[in-house]
Formats: sequence, C-alpha cells, structure tokens
Amino acid sequence: MKNKVLLTVSGNIPENLLAEINAKERPRTDYIEMSEGFGADLIDYQKAQEVVGLFGRLIGMLGGKNALLAWACFKLRKQYKTIFTDGEQIGLPYAVFMRLFGWMGPKPAHLMIVHLISTRSKMMLINLFGLEKQIDRFLVYSTKQQEIIYQNWGLTKERVPFTPFMVDQLFFSTTEAEQQADIPGITDIEKPYICSVGLEFRDYPTFMEAVEGLDIHIFIAAGSPWSKREDQTATAEIPKNVTVKRFTQKELRKLYQKSQFVVMPLLENDFQAGITAILEAMALEKTIICSKTKGQIDVIQDRKNGLYVKPEDPAELRQAIVELLDNPELAHKMGLEARKLIDDYMSLDLYVTRLAQHIQETE
Repeated sequence: MKNKVLLTVSGNIPENLLAEINAKERPRTDYIEMSEGFGADLIDYQKAQEVVGLFGRLIGMLGGKNALLAWACFKLRKQYKTIFTDGEQIGLPYAVFMRLFGWMGPKPAHLMIVHLISTRSKMMLINLFGLEKQIDRFLVYSTKQQEIIYQNWGLTKERVPFTPFMVDQLFFSTTEAEQQADIPGITDIEKPYICSVGLEFRDYPTFMEAVEGLDIHIFIAAGSPWSKREDQTATAEIPKNVTVKRFTQKELRKLYQKSQFVVMPLLENDFQAGITAILEAMALEKTIICSKTKGQIDVIQDRKNGLYVKPEDPAELRQAIVELLDNPELAHKMGLEARKLIDDYMSLDLYVTRLAQHIQETE
C-alpha cells in the first residue's frame, strides 16, 4: 500500500528540533505540524542524499541541493499518492523530471507552495517544458502571484488557490512573552521603542531616514534564515537612535512584545515579502506600519489592524510613525485586531487544516 504524502523540506532538519520546540525555545515548524496533521513523510537535503544514487549526486553537483531533493522525490514517487513540494525551488525541477521521465511510472498528485514564481527564469522554465501541466495545485501566499499564474497559464481558480500564510500562534503570544525573562540592553531601555525585522526586500535606508531625530529608540533585526539579500544596514550610516542587532526567535518575541508597534519598510515587489515577521508581530498584538507593495496587500487592513504607506517615502512613513506614537490607544486597538486575524484565519493549525483539505481534493 502506498504512503500518503511525501513532503519536502528545503534545508536540513535540525537534530534537536523537537527538543527545542517542546522546551518552548522556538516556534513549531510548519513541516512538523504538516507531517503530523496529514501523515506526511519528510525529506530534507540530508535524507535526499541517502536515496538519490550516483546519478542523483551528479544532478546535485550540477544543479545544487534543490535539484538533488527534487530528484529524490522523483525516485520515491512510486511509494506515494502525493508529492508536496515546499516551494518552486523544488517543485519546478521535480516537474521537469516528471515531464522528461514521468512516462516510466506512476504520476502522483503534485502540490507546490508558491513563494515567488514571477521571476524571468522561472517563467521561462515553465513555458519551455509546459510545467503547468505537471503541477496539480499551485498553493499561493499572495493574490498577486495568483493573478500572474492566471494570466500566464490560464489555469482554473481551483488549481491556484490563495493559501494564507501562518504563524505559530501558541509560541508568538503575549502570554508566553510576558513569562519570558527580560533581555538586558533591550527591555531595560527607558525610552519607548519600535522595531523592524528581516531582510527580504527590506528598505532600511528609508526607515532610518524616517526615524532620524525622533525621541524614540529603534531596533532593526536585519537577519533572516531564508533570504539571500544583502544587509542594507551593513554599509549605511546608522542614526544615533537606531540599534542594529541579531536576535533569536525567542528574543524576537520579547522584542515584539515590548515595542510600541512594528514597521515593515519594503521595496516594491510582487510577492509576500515580510510576511513571516508581519504575522509574528501581529500575533503579539502589534500594529504594523507596512509599505503597500504589489505583493504585500493580503494581510494588512488599513486603519483596522495596521497602516499602509507608500514604498520608499520617508516623509509619509515618518508621519505614520508619529501618528501612532501620539495615539497609543489607536495602536493598541489595531493590535488587538491584528491578533484576531491570526486566531481567525492565519494560525499554524488552520494552515495545516487547509493544506490537508487540498491534499484530500487531489487524491
């Protein structure tokens, strides 16, 4: 009898992951919850190395770890009803293998998470091999990416469902943050402070220009385990009221809790850049001031759970920051609405339930 789902993990699963989650040192991961929620087997880079064989290792040498992981899925496909790829970096090469060699065996359903499919190289690859025919569902986090797929490949809405992203609502909560010890040099600052987090398409020069001279302190956590973007703060002149620092996820939780609100300054883009930090902060009942880009339009409800500002406009961003500093009641009210959105729509548990439904519908 075939196993149900093979789920890719674009990385190596840490050996101490479950111990850290159980000790509440880090949030639950989506892939662990998905594995438990719909009985998926996980395959990461390390496990892929063990199953690909000589040809697969050659693919890895030529195409990198993601291509190797995609080939491992191809080799194992006969054992599964569904191959679930956690991004187009795995899903597209797997679809290429299916297009070229899939006639030699069974074709399990293929569900692919879509982060950013609109780059020129990815679109050319899809068009060259007709890969849209090899993917049963494109699970998109951004309605802009959904629109791009509709326009370019004419797929039905059923095959390209909008799938809201998620946050571990249990880890990122005010209850957990309040029980957490203070962080010297951060939580003992007397002035009010705000923060901004992440690297992907962040516009920290505009943010720093907007806050320079304000009688508040600003923390910028310019780090990300996923982004390959350069840290814009590394070569910039840092204003006196700004501290740039790296934080663990647990430290970030405390930083969110103690901040007056959170700013997400973004460069123009067409996907959900900043979504992880946005949802983490919203789960801590924080209002978000966010650049309204083409891609980041699906979470913030302007003046209900946050404020939108034009990208790369320091004057408008400064105005929004001052407005919330002068109106803490408004910031608090919108922060409560932000947490409500997480509980009602964008929690990790709801995310897993939605994905399980998509798997059932494509079996």
